[in-house]
Amino acid sequence: MLYLRQFCIILFVSFLGELLYVIIPLPIPASVYGLVLMLAALCTGIIRLNQVKETAGFLIEIMPVMFIPAAAGLLNSWSLLRPVWLPFIVITLVSTVIVMGVTGQITQRMIQKDMKNGEKDERISG
Repeated sequence: MLYLRQFCIILFVSFLGELLYVIIPLPIPASVYGLVLMLAALCTGIIRLNQVKETAGFLIEIMPVMFIPAAAGLLNSWSLLRPVWLPFIVITLVSTVIVMGVTGQITQRMIQKDMKNGEKDERISG
């Protein structure tokens, strides 16, 4: 029952993202609207982490399975991709490395910021 309730919360936020996509005429995917809404809800306390944690973890664990249809679609489109396979592979590899680098830098800065805030908190309370 816990998973069902958590899943319904996540689906509701995704639905709100879909509504925003229809209402706001910007070229932003509905899933991005949903993620921003979920982040805002978690940061403001409207939704507490323990209300979605287990189901979110489960969905992250099965995420690779969601890429299988896309990979199968690429295999079906091989005749179209054959003339441009080298640029396709290069672009994919370069963009992956850039995303990994930027994500790593942001994560390191966030960790350093948290560590500095933790030191300040200890000095205040100690």
